[in-house]
Amino acid sequence: MWRNLRNNSRPEKTRVSLSRWRLVVAIIFLFAIALIYKLFSLQIKECDLYTAMAAGQQQVSSQLKPARGKIYFTEDINNQEKLYPVATNKDFAVLYAIPKEVLDPRALAEKFYEFFDQPRLEEELKKTATSTPPIIATSTKEAIIGDYLKRFDRPGDPYEPLENKKLDTEGLLRLYAFLGSATSTMGRATATPIVADDLALRNYQVVYKDATGTATILKIPGLDFNLEKLRYYPEDEIGAHLLGFVSYADGEGRGKYGLEEFFNDELFGQYGSLKSEKGAQADVIIVNDREYVKPVNGADLVLTIDRNVEFTACEKLKEAVKKHGATGGSVIAMNPKTGAIIAMCSVPEFNPNDYQAVKDFSVFKNPAVLDQYEPGSVFKTVTMSIALDQGKVTPSTTYTDPGEVMIKGWSKPIRNSDFSTHGPHGVVDMNTVLEYSLNTGAIFAMHQVGPKIFTDYVKNYGFGEKTGIELGAEASGNIDNLLGDKVKEIDAATASFGQGISATPLQMLSPYQAIANHGILMKPYIVKAIIRGDKTEDILPKQVGRVISDKTAATISAMLVNVVELGHAKRAYINGYYIGGKTGTAQVAVNGAYSKDKYIHTFVGIAPIDNPAFVMLTKIDDPKDVQYAEGSALPLWTEIADFMLKYYQVPKTRK
Repeated sequence: MWRNLRNNSRPEKTRVSLSRWRLVVAIIFLFAIALIYKLFSLQIKECDLYTAMAAGQQQVSSQLKPARGKIYFTEDINNQEKLYPVATNKDFAVLYAIPKEVLDPRALAEKFYEFFDQPRLEEELKKTATSTPPIIATSTKEAIIGDYLKRFDRPGDPYEPLENKKLDTEGLLRLYAFLGSATSTMGRATATPIVADDLALRNYQVVYKDATGTATILKIPGLDFNLEKLRYYPEDEIGAHLLGFVSYADGEGRGKYGLEEFFNDELFGQYGSLKSEKGAQADVIIVNDREYVKPVNGADLVLTIDRNVEFTACEKLKEAVKKHGATGGSVIAMNPKTGAIIAMCSVPEFNPNDYQAVKDFSVFKNPAVLDQYEPGSVFKTVTMSIALDQGKVTPSTTYTDPGEVMIKGWSKPIRNSDFSTHGPHGVVDMNTVLEYSLNTGAIFAMHQVGPKIFTDYVKNYGFGEKTGIELGAEASGNIDNLLGDKVKEIDAATASFGQGISATPLQMLSPYQAIANHGILMKPYIVKAIIRGDKTEDILPKQVGRVISDKTAATISAMLVNVVELGHAKRAYINGYYIGGKTGTAQVAVNGAYSKDKYIHTFVGIAPIDNPAFVMLTKIDDPKDVQYAEGSALPLWTEIADFMLKYYQVPKTRK
């Protein structure tokens, strides 16, 4: 029996051993599979990841920033074009504080106020002061000093940025001379005052040379700087709305508003890089096969803007706005043959070098392409050209002016602007309609063609659509009243003399450009060339299309001369030239009704009419001392036009 038991036990042990062996083999097999899968993942699936991680431990890579492209105005001297940079790059010292090293926080804060803020505040007060000297309020001074103290009076703090405190080399040396001469900021008495001429910037440090010629590093306890290449605008406010500015809020610098924003990618360029080997102790090993990608500097923009015309137009505009107590204004001058913008500026303006000082961000917007307003009587030229082009009227066509008319669907009569002083004009022709700017005559001309054809022409002139100029944000205007299946008679009637619809100043200039260009509308543009390295891409003029016939353009041009010779635009007369143009005094809509004391004045003129060198629009917003455009926008236009005719040496054709 024992033998039987023994014999039966062997197979059981054998089975257990076999099972254990199989288990071990299975574990080894599974481990091998897992190992193979891991190796596959490391070497195949995630090869790029681990290669990059290894490179990060063995290599050092730095990003190389490109130089931002420049923007140029042009100047035409004896038919020779010269370029002037109006947006370029310059080394600036960006200041920062080291509070733990400041000797006397209050004294340093007061000195900062004296250097940075007091001159600015005094200048601002001078603009509004009477005969008494400007006095800065103590509360204002203490508030500014208090802001500085928040930065300087922080014991133990090793670093505090000083927002908006950047200086060019000359400004930095003046600041160091000012602070270096003050015992309270230096902690020691100085034998003689330090002047900026005694200082120089060398190797990122301010160096002082004393009377013996010995050079020493001048340190201001608690203050230091980094040198950075930042955007710089040599002309300050001139052309600011065109250019925009560059913000460094993201650290790399991006264009905001105007050309800086619209062409940001082209101006910025492309980053480069430098990759080198790194040793075990993190020291860089420069090897011959290191990877170097050269940065591509940004493209340069050459503008159609003439520097001298722009400067004159902007200065004259500022003078006019101030003289008339206006809230703002715009000037746009254009070459009618090409659509090239010669000058464009608006008030209020800003300094792109100090854009952070602007409190109202709406100042950054370009009114010449963004402000939508009811243009008023300058639109009557458009209406008259439509009726002429359709053959429904001629300059000698007459109608009886009753001074006011009733329009179906409207409870009040529409009157001429001079109805209260003149009354009806009686039987008059189309020349008189423009010369005396008769609303009833514009309505008559519109009725001859009908609202549908009238609307089609208005759209062909570009109203209700963006012009596409390269300035980024642009308004399209509003002619919705004319776009329905059936235009209301009152909407077509008011549109005929420039009310009930809105346009930007640039849109309002465009029909006059087409008239001066034999009826062909050109696309307005402001960039004439893009320079990428050694390659230049010239931007060619573009035709939008023919709006009116050559004959119509010549006829309406002659009628505009009559407006200057005989009508409300006599102040546009310039000796030796035939000038054509039209005034517009538009009421301002406020809360759904027209204001009785707020107006926008516009004048658009062509000079000279027989061979136009330019068309120009001048606009004055809400002048306080004159009621009609002939007393504000018109004289401004004449001053600028007179300069331009002489500047371009346009031959006189009138004795």
